[in-house]
Amino acid sequence: MKTETKKYLKIGIGVLLLYLCIHYWDKLAGIAALVFSAASPLIVGGVIAYLVNIIMSWYERHWFPKSQKKVIIKSRRIICLVFAILSMLAIVALVVLLVIPQLWDAVALLLSEVPTYLQKVVEWVETLEILPEDIFAMLENIDWKSQVSKIISTVTSGVGNIVGVAVNVVASVFSTVFNALLAVIFALYLLFGKERLGRQCKKVMARYIKPGIYEKLLHVLDVMNDCFHKYIVGQCTEAIILGVLCTIGMLIFRFPYATMVGALVAFTALIPVAGAYIGAGVGAFMIMTVDPLKAVLFLVYIVILQQLEGNIIYPRVVGSSIGLPGIWVLAAVTVGGGVMGIAGMLLGVPLAAVAYRLLREDVNREDIGNITEKINNKGETEWQSTSN
Repeated sequence: MKTETKKYLKIGIGVLLLYLCIHYWDKLAGIAALVFSAASPLIVGGVIAYLVNIIMSWYERHWFPKSQKKVIIKSRRIICLVFAILSMLAIVALVVLLVIPQLWDAVALLLSEVPTYLQKVVEWVETLEILPEDIFAMLENIDWKSQVSKIISTVTSGVGNIVGVAVNVVASVFSTVFNALLAVIFALYLLFGKERLGRQCKKVMARYIKPGIYEKLLHVLDVMNDCFHKYIVGQCTEAIILGVLCTIGMLIFRFPYATMVGALVAFTALIPVAGAYIGAGVGAFMIMTVDPLKAVLFLVYIVILQQLEGNIIYPRVVGSSIGLPGIWVLAAVTVGGGVMGIAGMLLGVPLAAVAYRLLREDVNREDIGNITEKINNKGETEWQSTSN
């Protein structure tokens, strides 16, 4: 009787909570958004700590691993952490130095050529004889270069003279810098005390969660960590391979901006499936400022390289490491991108890999396998008896 009362009580509480969530959804969503915004520096810090920990763990495994000296053991964490941070900063600085200066030069070259292109467009339209001659006379007398310069100067000066915009920009920059600094500090705390923090979390879960659920939860967390770790390492390796192949091919075919476009393609290739095409679009735009025909040839080359990467490199480097078939990679990128944009593309594949592995483990459990075998044996026995 008491068991049934508790059961009905739990059902009633669940129905009441569901009603409150539906009825006060707007307020609850506002509170959740406020909490998420307040905790965003901590969330970003956790992401930074996870990424840095991958490199730091590699350094720790290779920094005098067999040494028993106390000095080396005590200094291993701080030294490997410094190396990991310097490695990430070096990679970012290399990409910025390769991409930004040449991208700026390409944009400046394009802006300087805009008046010439406009004049050619006017002359081409004039040959079609679809507009009155007085309009062409007016268009030919326009100094396109001075007009473009006036537009650029008006936009830049107009924005600079608005005090409110300047104040908002300063406040936004200050807030961003403060949140970034807080995230970095939180990440350092996590990296220095990750073992102790892990033990504390396990103690809390073991105290308040039932043993069976606790073990399953630990298993799910282990699978998530393994899938995310392998996905990040594999995606970075695949991006480096794609960037190197892109650079080598551009040097062979003598396309301009080879190193810059190769670095950009490698950086954007961190986004699964669609990332390389984003970098290729920017690269084609830059090459177009020098030679439009080479821009078209570059796009053809990128399409061929992307097919090679998608069918040979990606399945071997990333797909095999996370154990997710290619069709589910595409589905995860599509759904994740539709829900959360670029962040969804980045998170969709490892989350899908986690779900796929857990589902595969559950389907291939020993008891499920025995049940399937019994059903097959029973069906075979019934078929044999019927045939006899």
